Amino acid sequence: MTDPADPFASPARTGDEPPPGCPAHAGAVSLTGLDFQQTPSELYRTMRREHGPVAPVLLDGGVPAWLVLGYTELTYVTSHDELFARDSRRWNQWENIPADWPLLPYVGYQPSVLFAEGDEHRRRAGVITEALEGVDQFELANECGLIADDLIARFAGSGQAELMSDYVHPLLMRAVVQMCGMPATGEDTRQLVDDLRISLDAAEGEDPVAGYNRVGERLRQLVKEKRTAPGPDVTSRMVMDPAGLSDEEIVQDLISVISAAEQPTSNWVCNTLRLLLTDERFAVNVSGGRLSVGEALNEVLWLDTPTQNFIGRWAVRDVQLGGRRIRAGDCLVLGLAAANTDPQIWPEGHVGAENAAHLSFSNGEHRCPYPAPLLADVMARTAVETLLERLPDLVLAVEPEELVWRPSIWMRGLMELPVQFTPVVQ
Repeated sequence: MTDPADPFASPARTGDEPPPGCPAHAGAVSLTGLDFQQTPSELYRTMRREHGPVAPVLLDGGVPAWLVLGYTELTYVTSHDELFARDSRRWNQWENIPADWPLLPYVGYQPSVLFAEGDEHRRRAGVITEALEGVDQFELANECGLIADDLIARFAGSGQAELMSDYVHPLLMRAVVQMCGMPATGEDTRQLVDDLRISLDAAEGEDPVAGYNRVGERLRQLVKEKRTAPGPDVTSRMVMDPAGLSDEEIVQDLISVISAAEQPTSNWVCNTLRLLLTDERFAVNVSGGRLSVGEALNEVLWLDTPTQNFIGRWAVRDVQLGGRRIRAGDCLVLGLAAANTDPQIWPEGHVGAENAAHLSFSNGEHRCPYPAPLLADVMARTAVETLLERLPDLVLAVEPEELVWRPSIWMRGLMELPVQFTPVVQ
């Protein structure tokens, strides 16, 4: 007898019926298609209406999982590690996962802080927190401003730019690697920045695995250098922390820190610039000034959060969630974007930026470690404010509807952000 509340339960099948978890399996929504690229908020509303706060979904290749759409349910999942844990080796679908599965880099267990649990996670996250707390936020803002000025100077005279490649990504990458103890410029840094981009977001013909391996090798070298000659940087503080992490543990956690800092923050900056350039509320208001950049940054975290969905959590045992029976070993995808716009927390249908109770930095023990969100805000705010100060008549070079979102269910960001402005003579 099939449990009607469990679309992944195994009914008696005839030879012609598809197995549970394949694309034809009734009730589950495939997490693919252009809807996730262009209009994800509409898709989340439809899924919530048809399935409730926890929806059965199919990952690439028809692999079953659950998408947590509700704010309350997502908060519960991320607050109860004893029920929904991070170690993906619990997954009950591994026998169905091919070696070349495209989501394997996100799901395959790695000995990093991302998959650690309990005391081990607290040890690893504590080292990261201590290292990040040593970052001077005023100095970071100043360094980001200098990098921004350098990048803007390269295209200011042309009167046009593609901001994602010319400004946003290189600014964040340079700031992050410098924060970790590498020089902001130079061939070595340039190669690391390029390999990080390839490992996170490879273009056609590029090898993300090879890029990732090169990143690891360069960071192993960096850790060895900092053990010999430590400095005032994140890597050195991790090396010298009394917790005594091994070189490989530091390398794995540095990759997590750098990856989490660059790609989401870049999309946060770009999504904010898009909002500022397309929404009349952020033009000149009645008092002759703009609504603040801070308001725009916060609104983006509610409405266009850079990390739409995060995979994920794995059920430790059978449990009920949002009216669904979740089996031990089931995978739960955290629907951060959907939860942020849950009508249960915005009952009048108006989602505003009045507070910072969004889930864009996740929640619970595995949320972005403090003070990472503050440092991300410093970098994002400096990037946006510096650009607007240097190029005050900045406008889109295309119609807003011509902007193309990345074809990803995980990250929310634009492929390009072309702009034009009055050329500035240096």
